[in-house]
Amino acid sequence: MSNPMTSARADRRWMRGPVCGLCLCAMAATGWAQSYPAKPVRIIVPFAPAGSTDITARIVAQKLTDGWRQQVIVDNRAGAGGNIGADAVAKSAPDGYTLLLATTGVMAINHRLYRNLSYDPLRDFAPVTQIGALPLILIVHPSVPAKSEKDLIAIAKAQPGQLSYASSGVGSATHMTSELFRMMAGVDIVHIPYKGSGQAMVDLISGQVGIAFDQITSSLPHVESGKLRALAVTSAKRFPSVPQLPTVAEAGIRGYESVSWNGIAAPAGTPREIINRVHEQVARALQAPDIKERFFKDGIEGVGSTPEQFAAHIRSERAKWEKVVDSAGIKPL
Repeated sequence: MSNPMTSARADRRWMRGPVCGLCLCAMAATGWAQSYPAKPVRIIVPFAPAGSTDITARIVAQKLTDGWRQQVIVDNRAGAGGNIGADAVAKSAPDGYTLLLATTGVMAINHRLYRNLSYDPLRDFAPVTQIGALPLILIVHPSVPAKSEKDLIAIAKAQPGQLSYASSGVGSATHMTSELFRMMAGVDIVHIPYKGSGQAMVDLISGQVGIAFDQITSSLPHVESGKLRALAVTSAKRFPSVPQLPTVAEAGIRGYESVSWNGIAAPAGTPREIINRVHEQVARALQAPDIKERFFKDGIEGVGSTPEQFAAHIRSERAKWEKVVDSAGIKPL
């Protein structure tokens, strides 16, 4: 006959084993996170060097290097609208040592533009923090007799199919921003896609096309020289570097907002402790006076949102741009 006391002690020992194992795993994970980063960290930028996304990544990477006293490397993996770089991060170990410079296209638009994505933006990534928001400005060639956004809409409605707008390519931020404008303004304007914003700007300045949405920093010199005319900014509120420009919303299209954004995402499954450390360091870096000044000059608004806020922003943007892609009639590749 078994001893009840002995049996009870055995049961307690049996239960203590798994519990202790879980505790040890938790302690190990916490210790691992506290020592992070113990080696160089890579931020994969899914676009070529020298663009706004790459510049933002390098600014942040330097601040992280200084704060952590551990090298943070920017690794450019361009191609397929950002999908090559995103796929590389999605398939990386979820240990915090490979991060993605996530963009609007990669996280909220490409799933609608490409038929067979090798990654799922919602399933395969853990949002960490939004770094910046980059509004565009609505610009026209002086041959377009519009002194305001309302003028432009009136002209476009009076001449359906006669005005053309330039973009840096199908599915690009400039294309999506223009399509949102076309859809919400109820105008018939013709899309002329280019292979990059540089070519689009050349033809806009020469008058080959009449309208474009472009980044503030690249457009302002041409506006100030009189080669182009600026009508509005695409952010929800006036932007500090161009305070004289009304927003598209206040100029006539209520509810309009189109802001390109970028942020940091990690492979799904990355420990929350590591995600928090990255978020905290990036958010702290964005408060540095030199970063604020640099972002201001580059037409970027620093954000530093929490992982939850960034995740909610991605879902909201995803729903918004799905409607725009469908309205534009873009067929997935």
